[in-house]
Amino acid sequence: MNPTMKIIGLVGGVASGKSAVAATFAELGAAVLDADRLAHATLAVPEVRDILVSRWGNAVLDSHGEVSRPAVANRVFGDTAAAAVERDFLEKALHPRIRQRVEADLDRLAKSDTKAAVIDAPLLLEAGWGELCDEVIFVDTPRKTRESRAKRRNWTLQEFTRREGAQMPITEKRAAASHVVSNDGTLKELNAEVSRLWHELLGSA
Repeated sequence: MNPTMKIIGLVGGVASGKSAVAATFAELGAAVLDADRLAHATLAVPEVRDILVSRWGNAVLDSHGEVSRPAVANRVFGDTAAAAVERDFLEKALHPRIRQRVEADLDRLAKSDTKAAVIDAPLLLEAGWGELCDEVIFVDTPRKTRESRAKRRNWTLQEFTRREGAQMPITEKRAAASHVVSNDGTLKELNAEVSRLWHELLGSA
């Protein structure tokens, strides 16, 4: 049993580089819980698929009969009232199930010699998972940099804005964080900053 395992949550704007921060923590010895991956797995659960189809119809399925993430995104991202309603429906269907998986993973890791677990979740604070964390780190990245990264994902500026509008405002995320990591330089600089924070939080662990 490892009651001293530290749980770290990552927050930031869209395309801020949270995955890069998580990867550095992993290299330093942390276990990373990728909520986006867990969400993808949850969408594949037949019960969840049926819930979504009951609301949105078969148009939300791909050619293999699985839930299409782009089709879901078209319904839930944006700052319109309609998108907000659909997003709330999706979150109520997914978040409790994803949280169960996260908590099960944390329980399993706490029984190992893992020094830290990192939760990489786009909606960490919105879903109320901040309460699971000992520390919350805000990845601070200028909007222009984030827009450029989103463009490399083949997102239009409109898509970027839609996704950003579906999340908690950047200022609120930063205010809720216990630490800030700047991601406005090179990957080497980011790795060095994350490494310094790791040693600050865990000492020589």
